[in-house]
Amino acid sequence: MTSSISVRRATMDDATMIARVVAMAIGDEQALYDYCGEDYLAVLTSVAQADATQYSWHYALVAEVDGSVAGVVVGYDGAMLEELRAGTFAIIREHIGRVPTIPNETEAGEYYLDSVGVVPEYRGQGVGRALVAALCEKAFDEGHERVGLIVDSDNAQAERLYTSLGFNSVGTRLFFGHQMWHLVATPCSVTYR
Repeated sequence: MTSSISVRRATMDDATMIARVVAMAIGDEQALYDYCGEDYLAVLTSVAQADATQYSWHYALVAEVDGSVAGVVVGYDGAMLEELRAGTFAIIREHIGRVPTIPNETEAGEYYLDSVGVVPEYRGQGVGRALVAALCEKAFDEGHERVGLIVDSDNAQAERLYTSLGFNSVGTRLFFGHQMWHLVATPCSVTYR
């Protein structure tokens, strides 16, 4: 039996799942503690429920498989990073009393794919591919000329997914202590259309 994948805009009710996906995308539990404190899922859920934050439900798309939430992607205009980070950091400060120091992972001129994750039981079914393709389509339909992301240089599986969709490496960045590939897709390079 073939599963049906659909992608929709997130609602505030998806905030807990958005928080789970952001935690999955960060991946490193120590980095999560450093970023949001011990109760990082609660903090990330508060961030996802807010309006002007990096992980706000306003900037998320949700994939469903046969009606069940299977994954989430979060992305936004890189020119908004400082504004969105200020909102994110205000919530983090409210919860843990401090703000982390994080290098910029995006920039103006790039629609940034911040976080993508698939619930474990739905991995290997094309959910990640559908989410990334939907985010690219949304960005290009809104007039953005490139979609960028960073991926850990040790994550060959994710890198293969992105390059199969038309992303190309344009350099490296250090993020959360990890060497990351900076990948970019343009309307001309995407292969999902």
